[in-house]
Amino acid sequence: MYRAAFIVALTLATPALSEQIGRVGVDWVGNDIIIESVPDPKVQGITCHVAYFDRSLIDRLANGNWFEDPSYSAVDCVQTGPITLGNIARDRKGETVFSERQSLILKSLRVTRIYDATNNALVYLAHASELTQGSGKMSMSVIPLGNVAANPAAN
Repeated sequence: MYRAAFIVALTLATPALSEQIGRVGVDWVGNDIIIESVPDPKVQGITCHVAYFDRSLIDRLANGNWFEDPSYSAVDCVQTGPITLGNIARDRKGETVFSERQSLILKSLRVTRIYDATNNALVYLAHASELTQGSGKMSMSVIPLGNVAANPAAN
């Protein structure tokens, strides 16, 4: 019973569903770069592609750090259809669009969407989120909204 509730809670906490579309080997020990396609769940017509580093078992054995991947990531977002803004956060903190664990407990890779009202654009920021030490490693993509009307009643 508790396990089912935990799985349901995890599913509801996941901001967006992603699809792995690529896996590129980068060295002989099996380290890879994973590329995932992530549609923005609250902005119809926007899809982000996130790339991040995935450490191999050999690398984990050699370096002794079993439980985490590096904080390296990249994001690029594109318009894949007519843009329809949903009920998105409008404050300076933005909101998480995508999150994936990079360690057992302490670190995750996130893509955060921030609405730039002054320039009528959406900013997508890929970054690591860590409990103990923040990371300055980041990547950013901006989608101009053009004639898309902002819904002032939204958050």
